[in-house]
Amino acid sequence: MRGAVIGLGLIGGSLALDIRRTGFCEFVTGVDLNPVHQVEALRLGLVDDVQPLEEAVAASDLVIIAVPVDATVEVLKRVLDLVTAQVVTDAGSTKEKISISVKDHPARGRFVASHPIWGTENSGPSAALPGGFNGKVTVICDREESDGDALATVEAMYDAIGMKRIYMDSVSHDVHAAYVSHISHVTSFALALSVLEKEKEVDTIFQLAGAGFESTVRLAKSNTETWVPIFKENRKNLLDVLNEQIDQLTVMKECIEHEDYEKLRSLMLKANGIKKVLGKK
Repeated sequence: MRGAVIGLGLIGGSLALDIRRTGFCEFVTGVDLNPVHQVEALRLGLVDDVQPLEEAVAASDLVIIAVPVDATVEVLKRVLDLVTAQVVTDAGSTKEKISISVKDHPARGRFVASHPIWGTENSGPSAALPGGFNGKVTVICDREESDGDALATVEAMYDAIGMKRIYMDSVSHDVHAAYVSHISHVTSFALALSVLEKEKEVDTIFQLAGAGFESTVRLAKSNTETWVPIFKENRKNLLDVLNEQIDQLTVMKECIEHEDYEKLRSLMLKANGIKKVLGKK
């Protein structure tokens, strides 16, 4: 099988690397508008060659779209206009708008909406890692809209790179993603801003920052070119989650203000229950 990966950043580069490394695709063509990324992806061995989008799609059996989510709709339509029997999937962190945009496209059945859930705070081809997806979860959305052979191909790809598969509709995916992924990034950006605003001594931040602080603000190093579009596309769900988090922060603030430490303790114990949830993974 020949593959094409459109977008050679962290996710696209890692997918390209893994489908080559595992032998799922014997030849992988990269597509990227950034000439520096093109050269870097070839130098790092992420892809076998780099071609314009039209040529890459024509020469491939499987096309993976891994561009920022606000660009995915346009790229997906371009790709579906070109396909004959090719299978197309994406790696976007939001799904509803993408699925709606091609609902009536004649080649809709060739598309399998998916979200492989993995990443780091780094970006670009040099951030690509082999085996990063292994053991992680991928969400396949609206599978009833995809042709059977297209769905089977994408399922086989994720199996080959070691991912677990779950299924849901696009609307549900975006709600859940807001709660378990997108809010974490907003919180990390906000905490980093809070510290930078109030703690002017950079050396003090560096000297006092423990592992807890570093792990909490790690996501604040994430690429804005990736995350602003995600927040934009999932705006409604993200606002719902943000309002809930602001309410929870307000309650905890009031406990500290009024020295109601028993209530604060009970809230913290309730929050400890997340251990049981995460322990199931």
